[in-house]
Amino acid sequence: MTDIIGFLGAGQMGEPMVRRLLGAGHDVRIYARREEVRMRLGVAGAYLADSVADVARQADILVVCLFSDAQLTELAAGPDGFMANAKDNAVVVSHTTGTVGTLEKIRADHPGGPVLVDAPVSGSAEDIAAGKLTVLMGGENAVLDRVVAAVGAYADPIIRTGRFGSALNLKLVNNLLFAANAQLAAAAVELGDRLGIGSRELLAAIALCSGRSHALASIGKVGGVETFDEFASPFLRKDVAACTAAAEDAGVDLGWLASVVAGGPIAGLVAHSQG
Repeated sequence: MTDIIGFLGAGQMGEPMVRRLLGAGHDVRIYARREEVRMRLGVAGAYLADSVADVARQADILVVCLFSDAQLTELAAGPDGFMANAKDNAVVVSHTTGTVGTLEKIRADHPGGPVLVDAPVSGSAEDIAAGKLTVLMGGENAVLDRVVAAVGAYADPIIRTGRFGSALNLKLVNNLLFAANAQLAAAAVELGDRLGIGSRELLAAIALCSGRSHALASIGKVGGVETFDEFASPFLRKDVAACTAAAEDAGVDLGWLASVVAGGPIAGLVAHSQG
């Protein structure tokens, strides 16, 4: 019997995931608050559910792709949440970048509820459309085996990281490293300016030299540090906050990476890390 895939969070990243699932022939049931999203995905072939609970009651595998822990908790909790309404033996795949503590609390609050898989992602909407999104997955292999066919509709590679929670912690370390790299790249642009090198020329040249990085390439792609700050900082602030919270929960010092994030020239990250 083919699994029914439920989906919550059909936003910038979630909508192309749903389209890939539909393109792979999966039976997809979605709930979306925005009418324009509902209409687009309904035309594409998704079944339009009436509520979060309605999706949960139908799904064998429920994919949740939300922005923050707060949104995840909101949709999970209460008598109308997806945890209370999930089918027996359902699996919830959470692509939300948040803290392991939040997922553990959701699980503890619903001891008879569905199995949770922490499955944070790394990549863009363009990667999803190409089926090349990187997905980290934490949990028992028998559980992960149940969901890889669905997640594989939009993800390659899928990296199994070990026990429940390990994927999310790995993603948070990755995001902290990316934020630190972005600060170092921005500092390099500032240094180049003091040496009389234009930022465009510097970014283009270093992209072909040994000092290149994904963060530097991202800054160059959007046209410079200021545009990168405006576009990326809201997401990085949230992710670095989650990493800080996870470290506090574990009693771990973030060390030099946190110092770089806090001390770099990108204003949005400095405000976040000090807040």
